[in-house]
Amino acid sequence: MFSRILLAYDGSALSKKALEYACRLAEDNRAKLEVVHVLHNPVAVIGEAIFNPSAEYEKAYINRTESMIEDLNRQLSGLPDARATMLIGNPVAAILDYAKEMSADIVIVGSRGLSEMQELFLGSVSHNIVQHASIPVLVVK
Repeated sequence: MFSRILLAYDGSALSKKALEYACRLAEDNRAKLEVVHVLHNPVAVIGEAIFNPSAEYEKAYINRTESMIEDLNRQLSGLPDARATMLIGNPVAAILDYAKEMSADIVIVGSRGLSEMQELFLGSVSHNIVQHASIPVLVVK
């Protein structure tokens, strides 16, 4: 039924649950599985002032993300056509662009990610993926 599966992963408990589901689905369908984590450095805007994260914060964030990708690739090593990749940019746009690039049949996301504050102000990544995807989206709870 599916030959190319894309999983959006952020390290949250629900994305870990979604990873388990995506692995089973890929195995059952002998499908290619791409797991992506989007590196997105937020900025704070207060009035007209824009505050960027410090260089130390950005370096630590990149290091944590690279470590997460390495760990994911170790976890995926048992699946013949699975890999984890880091993307950079706006999470929704990056995920949907990558889904189109790889001709994904389905996108899988956890229902809630790590950033409840971002969800409060911007709307959730999973909600926006569901709203803007041109292919089926499976939301794991």
